[in-house]
Amino acid sequence: AQGDAGQFRTPRHLIDFIVAVVDPRKHESVLDPACGTAGFLVSAWKHMQAAATGEDGAGALTPDERARIARNVSGYDISPDMVRLSRVNLYLHGFASPRVHEYDTLTSDERWNERADVILANPPFMSPKGGIRPHARFSIDSKRSEALFVDYIAEHLSHAGRAGVIVPEGVVFQRQKAYRALRRLLLDECLVAVVSLPAGVFKPYSGVKTSILLLDRALARRAEGVAFLRIANDGFELGDQRRPVEGGQLDQARAEIAEYLRRLRAGESLEGWESALGMVVPRERIAADENCDLSGERYRTNQSHDSAYPRLPLKEVCQLVRGVTYRKDDEAEGNGHQVLRANNISLEKADLDLSEIKLVSSDIDFPDTKRLMKEDVFICIASGSKEHIGKVAFIREDTNYYFGGFMGAIRSDTEKVIPAYLFHQLRNQRFNDFLRDRIVGTNINNLSSKILYEFEIPLPPLEAQREIVAEIEGYQRVIDGARAVVAHYRPHIPIDPAWPLVALGDIATVAAGNPAPQGKQYFEGEFPFIRTSDVGAVHLSDNFRGSSDKINQLAVDELRLRLFPKNTILFPKSGASTFLNHRVMMSEPAYVSSHLACIIPNEEKALSGWVYSLLCEVDAKEITPDQNYPSLRLESIKRIDIPLPPLETQRAIVAELETERALVEANGELVARMEHRIAEAVARVWGGGAEGAS
Repeated sequence: AQGDAGQFRTPRHLIDFIVAVVDPRKHESVLDPACGTAGFLVSAWKHMQAAATGEDGAGALTPDERARIARNVSGYDISPDMVRLSRVNLYLHGFASPRVHEYDTLTSDERWNERADVILANPPFMSPKGGIRPHARFSIDSKRSEALFVDYIAEHLSHAGRAGVIVPEGVVFQRQKAYRALRRLLLDECLVAVVSLPAGVFKPYSGVKTSILLLDRALARRAEGVAFLRIANDGFELGDQRRPVEGGQLDQARAEIAEYLRRLRAGESLEGWESALGMVVPRERIAADENCDLSGERYRTNQSHDSAYPRLPLKEVCQLVRGVTYRKDDEAEGNGHQVLRANNISLEKADLDLSEIKLVSSDIDFPDTKRLMKEDVFICIASGSKEHIGKVAFIREDTNYYFGGFMGAIRSDTEKVIPAYLFHQLRNQRFNDFLRDRIVGTNINNLSSKILYEFEIPLPPLEAQREIVAEIEGYQRVIDGARAVVAHYRPHIPIDPAWPLVALGDIATVAAGNPAPQGKQYFEGEFPFIRTSDVGAVHLSDNFRGSSDKINQLAVDELRLRLFPKNTILFPKSGASTFLNHRVMMSEPAYVSSHLACIIPNEEKALSGWVYSLLCEVDAKEITPDQNYPSLRLESIKRIDIPLPPLETQRAIVAELETERALVEANGELVARMEHRIAEAVARVWGGGAEGAS
């Protein structure tokens, strides 16, 4: 299904950023060819309203101008449900007859001859099995939806048209013929800027890495270069919760792009134009690359920099040792060589995760060089998943662990580089960006030693390296301590024996959630549908990962789904045993899966916060009737005994627990702050701002 988020909703602040940069005007036609719920179209309408209205309210749109805009704003979507939602959304924003059409943009050509002055889109990234079967009027030969949509947008701009489109990173750097042809088309005809976004801006729906392509047919014909900007902070945490954080760079990026475009339109020189977030790369330099690569980091590597230290390629400071190979028949049970693989590197800590180790027969004689040694940088060099490539862990002591054939150990020339310094450089986002467009393979992505050795790092004197490592490890100790506080915190409620015990069912409604909707027609909506897997850790109020599914009004109406209110306590009653002791108190109304018991306390008898805190301490195993397949009956949950002091006592204890939880949760903010400090420490030797740790 097409939508204003591809497979997931586009964050409102990104929609507004793109609209502000593209700057649609009241006399221009505006199109979203994959409009979903019409988020871009509504934002464009609001932008045009604001542009026409002065601070004193003067200059507001006339009725004729409003009518013209309503005729000029249009959208397409393949999904009838999305078309209905778009029309309702536009109607609620004053469009009497919204122009949203049920239309398959990629396989139908009935509207091929329509053009628009402004196109805004976040088209679908995923292609169905076997790919798209497009009509024959596209410029590129591809079955990939993201490539075809970008081609469509580029070809359907008016003579001086502009566009802002969100694309997955494959469009920016993948080497297949269709992607190369698409990038060359963009470079020749309309590309003016590429804005790289951090991975995580679409969480909790997806962690996909994306960029924004800014197109302008009129400017591209006379612009000698393409601007590349990189946003590391969009104003929100990059985890599932997406809480606001300080230091957001979208306003700065908008200002820098606006000045860049203003100079191009005015025919002014770019001399003196400075971007803290990026640079301008000559078109001829991009065109000279056979892949026509649009990854800004590729060109940044060789730019002049402010660092006082020389940059050396890794081939001059270290050696890559590949791991052991063995046959499936060589695997053993009980005893044998312990062999580590990609899943033995913890992404969160960049340390070893030894929860699952492959055992290989000790009859095989593995060379000692294939054993992880003190100060090795353990790295994944081949995987079916691109996100694993380049994962690193630092080995602080000699071990008895060997490493598999898809893994490697980077061993430093200690006369040139301190191993821990090298490790932190390989955790840097620059290394991830470098790898992203260079790993090759089909089902398996490979990082060859040749590619690895090309990466350059700034190399201060050894003493300066030691100081940087000491600073970073000081921050890391704070991070480890803060994470330990979060992991080990358990609230304690002192129970007075004089308090009466009552069954949960006597003070709360305990009901099962809703059967999960089955069928694509029920999804791509805007209402959260909470499943067991969405429920996070116990004991913290910040324990809801965000709904992984969004359902639509059709699902609610046809399946007669029940909406559960704010402060409903979710208690998993079936599913994986790892989830049965997870609890959530909902901060907003939501639809809930039948695998969750929904507990709604009678607030005249028991506060929701009181019941929630007590249920966090209930061990599901004690009320689980079947240990082979973990499941709980609603009747078992209703019989849980709840101590019931007076409401005033409950309020006092809940307030104390909330104060504790706030202090514990502050450790999460401390982790984010220290991680940024680490990024800044690494960035200083590059001569730039913090790029972020991977």
